[in-house]
Amino acid sequence: MREVGAQEFSTLATRQLLALDRAHVWHPYGPMPATEEPFLVASARGTRLRFAEPVEGVHEVIDGMSSWWAAIHGYAHPALDAAVRKQVAQVSHVMFGGLTNVPAIRLATRLVELTPDPLRHVFLCDSGSVSVEVAIKMALQYWHSLGRSGKHRLMTWRGGYHGDTFHPMSVCDPHSGMHHLWHGLLPQQVFADTPPSGFHTSLDPRYVAHLETLLAHHADDIAAVIVEPVVQGAGGMRFHNPGYLQVLRELTRKHDTLLIFDEVATGFGRTGALFAAEHAGVSPDIMCVGKALTGGYLSLAAVVCSSDVAEGISQGQTPVLAHGPTFMGNPLACAIANASLDLLCEGDWAAEVARIEQRLRAGLAPAADLPGVVDVRVLGAIGVVQLDHPLDIALATRTAIRAGVWLRPLRDLLYTMPPFAAEDTDIDAIAQAIRAAAQVA
Repeated sequence: MREVGAQEFSTLATRQLLALDRAHVWHPYGPMPATEEPFLVASARGTRLRFAEPVEGVHEVIDGMSSWWAAIHGYAHPALDAAVRKQVAQVSHVMFGGLTNVPAIRLATRLVELTPDPLRHVFLCDSGSVSVEVAIKMALQYWHSLGRSGKHRLMTWRGGYHGDTFHPMSVCDPHSGMHHLWHGLLPQQVFADTPPSGFHTSLDPRYVAHLETLLAHHADDIAAVIVEPVVQGAGGMRFHNPGYLQVLRELTRKHDTLLIFDEVATGFGRTGALFAAEHAGVSPDIMCVGKALTGGYLSLAAVVCSSDVAEGISQGQTPVLAHGPTFMGNPLACAIANASLDLLCEGDWAAEVARIEQRLRAGLAPAADLPGVVDVRVLGAIGVVQLDHPLDIALATRTAIRAGVWLRPLRDLLYTMPPFAAEDTDIDAIAQAIRAAAQVA
C-alpha cells in the first residue's frame, strides 16, 4: 500500500479518511474490520462536536456523553488550553523514576486535600483500568507483606464494571459483563448479589445479612472488597443506597479486610457529591480516580491510599510497590489535571450538577410513559432510560443525531452524562433526543 504523507492527510476527503479508518483502526468493543462506520469529528468547542460532513443532515451535535464522562468542562476550554501551552513550553514529559516534577507534586497534594481522610498517598498512572490494577496489587501486596498471603482474593457485588485489563475484568460482573470470553483464565473472585436498586430506597436487611454471611465465610482469603460507590456504571447504570457503603465499611473492619472504592466514573462531582463516598460519609482504604481528572484532555488516573496500606507494604520483604508506568506522573497530564481541578473547585460545580439533575428529571420524566420503558432514573448529572429489550444501537444513535445530540446507548440503556458546562437548552435537547430514541427503539 502506498504511504500517505502528512501533507496528503490534511487534504484527504472525509470518505477517504473513513476508508483508511476502516482498513487500519480498531475501535473499542468492535470487530476488525468494522461493521459500523464511525462519524468523523472535525472539531469540538464548548458542548458541541462538529462532524467533518453532515450526519443525518446534522453538522453539529451536543455531546451528551462528555466523551465517556471525562470532558466535564466541555471542549477547548480557555483555562485548560492555556495549561497545555504553558506546560509544553516547560517540559511535556520526564520519567518519574528517580525524578519528579512540579505538576505531579501539586496534583498529588490536591488529591490528598480533596479525597476523604485517611487517604494520604497517591500513585499516579495511565488510565482507570490501570488504577484498578494498581489498587488490587496494593491490597494483595499489603497482606503478603504482613505475612498473610492467603488473603489473595477480591470480593465485589454483581453488576459492576472496573475496566478491561485482567484483574479488573475478574471483578466485573461475570455474566452480564463484557468479559465472559475469559472465564476460566481470570482469577476466581467472590461475588455478592447485585445491590438493591434505588438511591433513596431503604436498606434491605436480607441483603445486609447476605453481605455479612459471604464476607464472614471468605474472610480468611479476601484481601479487599472493591465496589463502585453509589453508581454502577458501564455494568448497567444502576444506583444504590449509599447506606450499603456504610455496611461494607463496617463489615470490612470487622473481618479485617481492605475496602476499595472505584470512583473512576463517579469522582469529581458527577453524582452530586465531589466523590460518591461522601454520600455515605465513609472513606475506603484505597480509592481509584480517573476519567474527569484531566477534564477529558489526556489519559490520567490515580490511586489514593491510607498510611496504613502504604506502611504495611513498606514492612514487607519487598518493601516497594512494584509498578511503574512509563508515563507515570506525566507533567503535561498533571498540569491539565491541576487546571481542571482549579476550574471545578473555584466554580460552583455543586450548583451546576444540581441544576442539570433537576433539568434531566423534568426532561426525562415523560419517557416513563413510552412503550417498552421500564425505568427512568436520574442522579446528579446522570440520566438513564432503561428499556425492556436490547436497543438497536445504530438506529437509536442516528435518531439522537437527527435531534442534534450525540449519545452512545448501551445494551438496553439510553443514558447521558453531559458536561457540567451544559446549558439548560442543551439538557432539554438531550432529554428530547433520549425520548425520541426510546420511541424508535
